Amino acid sequence: MKVAIVGAGVAGLGIGWRLAQAGAQVIVLERGEPGMGASFAAAGMIAATAEMADAPPAEIAFAGQARALWPGFAAELEAASGIAIGYRKNGALMLEPRPAIQPPGTQWLDGAAAQARAPMLAPVAGALWAPEEAQADSRALSRALAEAFRQAGGKLLTGTLVTALEAKAAVTPSGRHEADAVILAAGAWAACLGLPITPVKGQMIALSPSPGAAIPESVIWGEGVYLVPRPNEGERSRLLIGATVEEAGFDLGLTAAARADLRARAQRLIPGLADWTLAEHWAGLRPRSPDGLPLLGRLASGVFVAGGQYRNGILFAPAIADHMRDLVLGRAEVIPEFDPQRFK
Repeated sequence: MKVAIVGAGVAGLGIGWRLAQAGAQVIVLERGEPGMGASFAAAGMIAATAEMADAPPAEIAFAGQARALWPGFAAELEAASGIAIGYRKNGALMLEPRPAIQPPGTQWLDGAAAQARAPMLAPVAGALWAPEEAQADSRALSRALAEAFRQAGGKLLTGTLVTALEAKAAVTPSGRHEADAVILAAGAWAACLGLPITPVKGQMIALSPSPGAAIPESVIWGEGVYLVPRPNEGERSRLLIGATVEEAGFDLGLTAAARADLRARAQRLIPGLADWTLAEHWAGLRPRSPDGLPLLGRLASGVFVAGGQYRNGILFAPAIADHMRDLVLGRAEVIPEFDPQRFK
């Protein structure tokens, strides 16, 4: 079976890897460089509790399935690629208010217990502790998926803009790539091929600790931001802080106002961050569908889509890879709530 995939982010590469492992002849077509879109910008959180607070049951179930797959997925990917992806289950503290319904597997901590887990925190009334939350380095994840895909026999073409999808081909300015199945996994850029996707910009910053300062052990949510610790990232540890939510089309411009606001919110959580150094400021485009749910399934005869992950592209990655492989190979049925036909 020949498959053409449009988009070399975490979703497209993950699907391509799984299909290549299953014996398909797979080519991934990428308009830029692999993993340089939303995958590059992501904080890498595997946040099946924090991100699912108001989600419908189908998405909660899918998130739980994805989180359960992550340990095995990470180990297999590192073995196949030879690249460490920084997967670790380090838990998350979600600061007040206390939820009306406490999610399964979580524990409510009073202020003293919360500060015992994160001594650098400003005084808090309490926090929800979610020990199963995890993270991965999304940039390393993209590199690992690209390498594992190639090792499995997949072909990756960069600098290749797809202008149209047909039942048996992905069309580019330089020609057609014939395939038995075409999968659109182009993130926010799927909007350019007619998908009901809105790009939602998120600006983020990273801080490097001041001399002698320790970074938090766990992810911290509060004040409208999240703080993601990255110990031993390169030469120094960093703390990622995100993210804004901006409907600005495909604009990836950075603003001083967003940078200042992210930092101010983080400093209200951890006052000592005032002495830390700004290490990086960047932005990415999240792909959001009209109802906020993913689009996973068939668009037309021979044409599939894996999109609309919005804030959960890293969390959903292993489940999307497996599910789309099985859909394309006729081994699974579409999840009704995620069926892209719902917008027709």
